[in-house]
Amino acid sequence: MDHHAGMRIGVLMLNRGRGSGEVARDHVTALVGSGHRVALLHPAIGDGVPGADNRDVRLHAPTLPVHELLPVAGPDQLPVSEMAAPVALAYVDDYEAALEDVAADLDVIVAHHANLPAIAAHRVARRHGLPFVVFVHGTGIEPRHHGGYAPDVWHAVEQALREAAGLIVTTEYVRDRLVRPLVDIPLHRFVVLPCGVNIADLRPQRGDRVRDTYGLP
Repeated sequence: MDHHAGMRIGVLMLNRGRGSGEVARDHVTALVGSGHRVALLHPAIGDGVPGADNRDVRLHAPTLPVHELLPVAGPDQLPVSEMAAPVALAYVDDYEAALEDVAADLDVIVAHHANLPAIAAHRVARRHGLPFVVFVHGTGIEPRHHGGYAPDVWHAVEQALREAAGLIVTTEYVRDRLVRPLVDIPLHRFVVLPCGVNIADLRPQRGDRVRDTYGLP
């Protein structure tokens, strides 16, 4: 591979997302801007990210898998942590099929959230001899601390975390309080990558309006 041409990266997400989705899209935008070729995959991809190879994950059922209930997603949604194992693993097949379509042209896979995308990335990476990393967000892994995830589903997630080339987290809190108490992964396998603030989009002058709207001190 010509290293000057950049890497070929697959980014797999459970859904469009909100906070974690914005993080993922920001990363894809930055990677594309740095000369890498990025395939972005999630259900209802729409326009995706300019410059990326935006791929739709076609689901076999109308219910959208989510990390937590999303008000904007409507009634047809179900948190992965509440799915029965056969239901969850049937959805894994959908994500796996979408990723398989681009796997032969990838150098690395990035799966966002320690749930279905991590399982799918693990399976595809193992078949193709690819490295994969998991971006572990708190909203995906926190339900496990409260008894969420069917045993077979969590076993597959845990195996993916253990066998990933590395784990990305936005904070040390996610690493130390959410991930490592569940899966004892050495510190050196984590990268802490804070979200930061896009100063081009920051509008601090809106503060007065927000305070007035919500009656804040």
